[in-house]
Amino acid sequence: MRLIMIFFISLFLCDGYSQDIKYTFVFLNTRDDKPELPKGEVDELMKGHLANIQRLANEGKLLVAGPFDGGGGIFIFRGNSSDSVRQWMSTDPGIKANRWKLELFPYIPRVGSVCSVDSNVEMVTYTFIRYISTITKFNVQKAGETFKKHDDYLKKIIKTGNVVTEGIFPNRDGGILIMKGDVDPALIEADPSMSDTVFTTEFKKLWVGKGSFCESD
Repeated sequence: MRLIMIFFISLFLCDGYSQDIKYTFVFLNTRDDKPELPKGEVDELMKGHLANIQRLANEGKLLVAGPFDGGGGIFIFRGNSSDSVRQWMSTDPGIKANRWKLELFPYIPRVGSVCSVDSNVEMVTYTFIRYISTITKFNVQKAGETFKKHDDYLKKIIKTGNVVTEGIFPNRDGGILIMKGDVDPALIEADPSMSDTVFTTEFKKLWVGKGSFCESD
């Protein structure tokens, strides 16, 4: 029975998006257990971190980079090879020093897209909402219905005109929603799918170059 359930979950989680994946999304999560370093050493690591970002952008590998208010941030790379992305990031002094916990996901934008912007572009702040998948053997049977309810609710939010971009991590690994201005958490929690405990959410403020998600205003 246990093997049958694992097989069923594996079949359900295969979205069939492999031919459409053009990007890899990386979360740089702040480590609570990172060692305290002298300010000068931290400054040097960040200087090298920023220089590496610029180099990867100049090479056309890194398309979007932005920090979160409070620490951590995101990268969006061209291509869907996690091995290649890890190799590209291995030259980052901050990553080599284990300053962040990394998460990599194939990424498909469904609203907006991914655009490379000039390093001198205006910086903007958006509300960043991450949907974290919590599918287990206890809720997988209703996950299909739950994802449909979630997508239907997102369509209503998108109609408000405040959505900058929305995208998914295939294989039911969740997704992101980026919106203009401050967002009342109640708006996101009103999603009917939340009661099915297939998702949890995280709210952050993202600082990023204007136009990074191909937005025009």
